[in-house]
Amino acid sequence: MSDFAFFRFKSHNMLTKEEEEHKVEVIRFTEEVLQAKGIQCDARISKIPEDELSEILRKVRELRKKKKNQLDKVLKDEEDIYNR
Repeated sequence: MSDFAFFRFKSHNMLTKEEEEHKVEVIRFTEEVLQAKGIQCDARISKIPEDELSEILRKVRELRKKKKNQLDKVLKDEEDIYNR
């Protein structure tokens, strides 16, 4: 399902180069966003207007940023522990 959403993002030139390179991660977060919206099939994804598709991608980006910030914090905490 999310592969199709990723394809739609890409075909509308909505993805950054970095997002295209991290396809698996973008797909994983897209699945979370679509599930939260109750969208569960390719037929529904194919009919989503571009503005709603942009909103989904915005939420995917928020989730990726949040996850990256959490990971950065954990790595910094670990580094602080090792540097003591």
